Amino acid sequence: MQTLQSSSRDSSTAYAREDWKSGYLSQPEEFAYWVDDIEGEIPLELSGTVFRNGPGLTDINGYPLHHPFDGDGMISSMAIANGKAFYRNRFVRTAGYVAEQKSGKPEYRGVFGTQKPGGWLANAFDTQLKNIANTHIIYWGGKLLALWEAAEPHRLDPQTLETFGLDYLDGLLKKGDAFAAHPKIDPDREGAARLVNFAVKPGLSSTISLYEFSADGQLADQSRHTLPGFAFLHDFAITPNYCIFVQNPVSFNPLPFVIGWKGAAECIQFNPKQPTKIVVIPRSDASDAQGEVRFFETDSCFVFHHANAYEQDGKLILDSICYEKFPTLEGASDYSEVDFDHVPTSKLWRFTVDLSTAQVDVEVLVERICEFPALHPQKVGRPYRYLYLGAAHSSTGNAPLQALLKRDLETGEEQLWSASPHGFGGEPLFVPHPAGTEEDDGWLLLWLYNAEFHRTELAIFDAKEITAGPVATLKLKHHVPYGLHGSFTPTYFGPDSDAVA
Repeated sequence: MQTLQSSSRDSSTAYAREDWKSGYLSQPEEFAYWVDDIEGEIPLELSGTVFRNGPGLTDINGYPLHHPFDGDGMISSMAIANGKAFYRNRFVRTAGYVAEQKSGKPEYRGVFGTQKPGGWLANAFDTQLKNIANTHIIYWGGKLLALWEAAEPHRLDPQTLETFGLDYLDGLLKKGDAFAAHPKIDPDREGAARLVNFAVKPGLSSTISLYEFSADGQLADQSRHTLPGFAFLHDFAITPNYCIFVQNPVSFNPLPFVIGWKGAAECIQFNPKQPTKIVVIPRSDASDAQGEVRFFETDSCFVFHHANAYEQDGKLILDSICYEKFPTLEGASDYSEVDFDHVPTSKLWRFTVDLSTAQVDVEVLVERICEFPALHPQKVGRPYRYLYLGAAHSSTGNAPLQALLKRDLETGEEQLWSASPHGFGGEPLFVPHPAGTEEDDGWLLLWLYNAEFHRTELAIFDAKEITAGPVATLKLKHHVPYGLHGSFTPTYFGPDSDAVA
């Protein structure tokens, strides 16, 4: 893979479609080994464990899934210390995964359209969903939790990735309760970090439950709020005083799902004539926040992920990845046949909400296709300068994510590195330098699929100068299917420390 020298190639020549598709192939095997193929050198100051979650299977004993998002969660970990790295992967042993591995066939329908064999009659009135635990993985309060937004977390052993089982957060959750897959960490709440997360129960009116946890994993605060109408909420943003959601202009007709025609997510209908609503909910222990939930209307769009939010001069600034409409497969038989020319594009928008006048101004900050934003963890909910994103190789047109983009939000300057034509990326992860003094002192970690060798690699970049390419590339012995979200902890969860001395 080469550092990007030019953006002259268009999206049609930046990659081969078969290369991109091969990154979705199932990986049924589990591994544990020292990474001995390293290009460059791992910075000695970089120490801890990288976790990533994502679908490990795109078929069940040869029966193809309609969409990768229906795949069983597989955790990858890379434990790094003293310039060495140990890789491990393991499937989350959910009840559904265990049942289907035993039977060798699909036992559940998927949210994104995967049906059990036998046509609609075999699927009609079967509304039981499998907790696939495939979206995010986070270490907090001494627990490693695999998250899927529609159900309870699964707790894992951070050393071995063994599944302990469902975790009800010390009785906070009941059986079947949701716990979202996009928690945020407030870096300074009463002098300590605090994890903030939510759960949503959608319907004719939707209920949002907010939870805040101290560093030891204990519940520090909770509240519940009602929103009028159906709410599809995948992510949110926080500031010291607010939790901020975007209520997409969508409706939900469950009938095709109930009678076995479609998956639940395929029953979501985007309504372009309706405004998108920014929902501002005061954090209940915020001294400067008013008590009521407020709604601010803005341009019609669809949001999965938020980059960050902050308060400034009586305004809320919200940076989000926006699509012009709900992204679907647009008539393709399955994900592998998707036509990128007809899929809604994703760009970085900035919403500026005047809390006194209710006016919302919108600005497009990044026109290039981008997703999976990341920033310095100490800047979550605060004014910030640097944002890092997975991006398309070409500046125009829709295409898979092959590049890493650094955006200076003060100057507008951008840095871009691309793995094109054979490399495909996703979510970057910023890890601060332990002695860093500036916002971009640290490293960017990016999992890459290298189609030329059908393997996955973990690339480590100096965040100050990503155009120089990775300072180290850790090359696995195999591929890992494209992942979704991950996290980093400075705790080392590899073999005994004397093994890496």
